[in-house]
Amino acid sequence: MSTSPINVALIGCGAIALQNHLPGLALCKDVRLKAICDADPARLEAARQTTGAEIASTRFESIVSRDDIHAVIIATPNDTHAPIALAALAHGKHVLCEKPLALNARQAWEMVRAAEAAGVRHMTAFTYRFVPAMRYLASRIHAGDLGQPYHFRACRLQDWGSRPLGWRQSRARAGTGELGDMLSHRLDFGHWLMGPIHRLCAHWRRWHATRGGQPNELDEWVAVLADFRNGATGVWESSKLATGRGESWQSPDTVELNGSHATFLYDTRQWNRLWLGRPGQTDLEPLDVPREFWTWPGSPRDPARGNPLITFRHDQTWEFIQAIREERPCAVTFRDGARVQEVMDAIAQSAEHHQWIELPPWTETP
Repeated sequence: MSTSPINVALIGCGAIALQNHLPGLALCKDVRLKAICDADPARLEAARQTTGAEIASTRFESIVSRDDIHAVIIATPNDTHAPIALAALAHGKHVLCEKPLALNARQAWEMVRAAEAAGVRHMTAFTYRFVPAMRYLASRIHAGDLGQPYHFRACRLQDWGSRPLGWRQSRARAGTGELGDMLSHRLDFGHWLMGPIHRLCAHWRRWHATRGGQPNELDEWVAVLADFRNGATGVWESSKLATGRGESWQSPDTVELNGSHATFLYDTRQWNRLWLGRPGQTDLEPLDVPREFWTWPGSPRDPARGNPLITFRHDQTWEFIQAIREERPCAVTFRDGARVQEVMDAIAQSAEHHQWIELPPWTETP
């Protein structure tokens, strides 16, 4: 395992970068935030004062080409993910990129090919895989405790009202709305827990034509009905217009799986608890998450410090750095991001043309 110091560049200095990635880097020994980059000079300067980074630039090209940068974290609008990642990979940098990985599957698979050809570590930021309860749920499902899988359903409800969403309401910048913003995480849940999707049909809606005086071009609600290749059914729903349901980690975010042996229910707001249903029962019972799942394996994070609905996110960045040190694949790779992007493309096609879409089987080569 390499013990050499690692210099990291943070591309994009918004809330996600400062809330998730900066504290994650602080967990890592012999890691330095060497450079930061943001297209907004005011935000860049504020981040420079917050982080104390030695190098600050509004141009990502001048950052990813530096020999003293070893790894890059991309936390920028969706349309810039592929250009920044491809530039960083061309210079041999390890890359952690926010979701959705790209604007479409073609871009996403181009990123996969470039990352694998470069022989570097690559990671898609599907942050909720690091929730202790989700990790424990995955362990129970993969151990066969569900029995024959019957159903998967995920529901994400938030109340964003009619307030402006910035670049997230632009098709050119975001690609999709609620689909890429929130449902992408839950599609990844489906892949992780149930495997590949065989076919799907979808519907999406937009109610507010403008937000903050600017055009709102994207979906505010999306729903999907699917068949998995393992024979289970899948249902997803995600909305920004669930009035009174709140935002972020305070709002409803659930996954339920039903099988011949059990039902498991996961709620993001219950970071250390699942709910279990057994044959013959009339209600679900609490199932505490064992302490061994409270942090990512090897992470030095103290689960008793900070808000546990936030601090689990810091393990994601720690895993990225640890994969670099151990010269092994990251727990969540660009391939995971590209496979979700394929499903997102199919959802968009289905919603626009009102038809079922079949997805190709997973292959080792894109």
